[in-house]
Amino acid sequence: MSKIYDVIILGAGPGGLAAGLYSGRARLSTCIIEKGQDGGQIAITDSIENYPGQIVEGESGPSLIKRMTEQAEKFGCERVRDTIKSVELGGKIKKLVGTNGSYEGKTVILVTGAYPRPIGCKGEQEFLGKGVSYCATCDANFFEELPVYVVGGGDAAVEEAMYLTKFASSVTLIHRRNELRAAKSIQERAFKNEKLHFMWDSVVEELGGDDILQEMKVKNVKTGEITEIRASEEDGMFGLFGFIGRIPNTDLLKDCGLTMDDRGYIPTDDDMKTNIPGVFAAGDVRVKSLRQVVTAAADGAIAATQAEKYINENP
Repeated sequence: MSKIYDVIILGAGPGGLAAGLYSGRARLSTCIIEKGQDGGQIAITDSIENYPGQIVEGESGPSLIKRMTEQAEKFGCERVRDTIKSVELGGKIKKLVGTNGSYEGKTVILVTGAYPRPIGCKGEQEFLGKGVSYCATCDANFFEELPVYVVGGGDAAVEEAMYLTKFASSVTLIHRRNELRAAKSIQERAFKNEKLHFMWDSVVEELGGDDILQEMKVKNVKTGEITEIRASEEDGMFGLFGFIGRIPNTDLLKDCGLTMDDRGYIPTDDDMKTNIPGVFAAGDVRVKSLRQVVTAAADGAIAATQAEKYINENP
């Protein structure tokens, strides 16, 4: 017979790893399933400044996640690398079916996170990996001493744009409004950065090039004027990074009876409970006002504690 875990955690971001830490310390048999690298979006973040207890100088996403992973494993969490294809969450025993196997548990904590929202311009998919990226930490070195453009105006966009100035010859932030949405402290640092420039009231319309990104059309949303940007002969190409929000990873969950909002996020109560008994959600995939490492970790801790309570009340 296949093993029935007390807790199955789908996703190894900060929320999933925190849930694993708490359920492992509670002596619950715990399986954390992750299809990629631990950490989710934070694993590709170069610098962290606002996680309580972090290394004050020099903390990165990977360094923080490494310690979280070690903590979860110390308390007995089993680890599985697999891509889940279908879920059955309605019964007393929940079942997740993946590419490599099936997994059963008394409770499930969904920590599937979210992924970058596309820029939405013509040619975006064609030049993905050939000039278009959504991860500065992953791809910045490919654009060393080349011009780079960043789409967005929030915290992530401005922070990533500043990180890219360490590599690129120049960075231009393209924003559809005439002012940034980023925190004032971040804006202050951005406006002081001599390598960072701004195109206000603008959106990217179309991308082009000969196999790599070499041309771009940018439209002014107020005047309708089109600005054509072309790579110089010396450079040969330029980079375009998109940081305009996230889309929840919930396509897998659409037909399993789980309640989701119109954007695909999962509503929960304060105890991370979904509409299905024994199923909890935590982290960026949940309906919430603040998506940060600290809130994901808190969600995971609450979810695991409530999973233990559910198991005790439903023997």
